[in-house]
Amino acid sequence: MDEVVGQRRLLGEKGPLRALIEQGLVVPLIFWGPPGTGKTTVGRLVAGRWGARFVQKSAALATMSEVREALTASRELWQRVGQRDLLFLDEIHRWNRAQQDVLLPFLEEGSILFIGATTENPSFALRSALLSRAQLFVFEPLSEDDLRALLARALRDERGYGGRVELEPEAGEFLVRYADGDARRLLIALETAVGAVGEGCLSLAQVEEAVGRKAPRYDRAGEEHYNLISALHKAVRNSDVDAALYWLARMLESGEDPRYLARRLVRMASEDIGLADPGALRLAVAAAQAVEAVGMPECELAVAEAVAYLALAPKSNALYLAYGEAKRDVQATINEPVPLHLRNPVTDTMKDLGYGKGYRYAHDLPEGVAPMPCLPEGLRDRVYYRPKAVGWEGKLRERLAAIRARIRGEKRSE
Repeated sequence: MDEVVGQRRLLGEKGPLRALIEQGLVVPLIFWGPPGTGKTTVGRLVAGRWGARFVQKSAALATMSEVREALTASRELWQRVGQRDLLFLDEIHRWNRAQQDVLLPFLEEGSILFIGATTENPSFALRSALLSRAQLFVFEPLSEDDLRALLARALRDERGYGGRVELEPEAGEFLVRYADGDARRLLIALETAVGAVGEGCLSLAQVEEAVGRKAPRYDRAGEEHYNLISALHKAVRNSDVDAALYWLARMLESGEDPRYLARRLVRMASEDIGLADPGALRLAVAAAQAVEAVGMPECELAVAEAVAYLALAPKSNALYLAYGEAKRDVQATINEPVPLHLRNPVTDTMKDLGYGKGYRYAHDLPEGVAPMPCLPEGLRDRVYYRPKAVGWEGKLRERLAAIRARIRGEKRSE
């Protein structure tokens, strides 16, 4: 266990996972973390420490009958000699809820040792019944120092290249950055470079040519997708244009659909900027149109322009809050009839019933606003829109005060 690189928080001298293993507290485990962070390696160590045979299955590849056979075999071994297998089920998030239920009776009776590994958030991917029976441990991406230590070991250790391969310092740093926290990616890249160039001292140019361009770690349907769009949105909201452009580049370079990003920019323009800068929505829509018209990679600068504009624009969520309050009233109050004076009297019968009676045509008045309420009676005093004193909305704030006073029939001194 001391040879495991990374995960010191879990496996260090006082790490909770290490303590659980060494104290022999046999419970089902869930390992959650990105690829190449040691989940399977630690699983093998756990099996050895607990004296169990390590049975590895992938939820993406194994059939349900294969998993049932493994579960049944462990139950029979347990009943016969008191020993159990350790079933390591990789990519457990690939199983639907009904499939996950197959595990529950075996875990409940304790006839098998179990570790489920996932790269997806267990809160969304796993059944609560399974989570309640297991102890969750979160594996973090390896740090650059962890990766440097792993690379040095691979070069000098007899289980690796045993000193037969050296790397120029720049080549080693390239591999560390290329790995992006993934130990498996680091070692595969090293093997690829040595296979292409041969043993000896490898230069940066040789390693770059052999390995090629890094594919960023990303899953357009997984949690990382939501983490990155959250980071982009919050950077824009906080007017941090540099961070916003970085997160945009992360998503586009990872293969994110620019149409999705364009839709989110339209939302940001309305939610976080609103009428503080009406031009924000126009530019966001223009970027969306550019995406449809020219596609990637030509549209990336149009999207970047919109992101930068939104980040630097004055911010107001007044419109977002106003619409939310109006929507809540629609859902929570009686939907009163439209006041008669606002109804259009298109027939004589409607006129006789009072449709349009008392309506004032705003254009006939010098102020352009009639002293006439337009909300239902039960909501007559509601105020939804509260503009902030920023950007264009600051001008609207002054005008709105006069408009509301006029609607209420109040006289305001100029």
